[in-house]
Amino acid sequence: MLSNSEKEQIRGVLEAVRRRLAKVGQSALNYSMNHERNIGRDSIDESMEEEIFSTEMRLHDREKYLLGKVDKQLVRLRDDVIDVCEGCGERIAFKRLLARPVTTLCIDCKEQNEHEEAAVEQPGQGAGYEGGGGSEIGAADE
Repeated sequence: MLSNSEKEQIRGVLEAVRRRLAKVGQSALNYSMNHERNIGRDSIDESMEEEIFSTEMRLHDREKYLLGKVDKQLVRLRDDVIDVCEGCGERIAFKRLLARPVTTLCIDCKEQNEHEEAAVEQPGQGAGYEGGGGSEIGAADE
């Protein structure tokens, strides 16, 4: 079980990330609402502009997903189960939670999930786990 100071540390990290993601989300909304399409340009320029817009929106969708995970962790923290692995019920180490506050799995369960994903992925076809994280608090799929 986490001490009160450990819980407050985790809460501080989660709330800071939540504020950052909410701010980024607001700027994404503003960007999408103010996105101007320059009609009359050549098709290559228009296509490139649409690709950039699409990429921006996918990145913001990923951050919205991460915001949901942060909110879930704040509820788990409130319910005093943030350090309980959803896979096996064992304790998640404080250092792991501090490094990856949105994790719901202990190291052993996470490694097991990664091994299972790697076994399902077909070599050379690019299917399955996309890898990478993209945020300072860890992979969004964790």
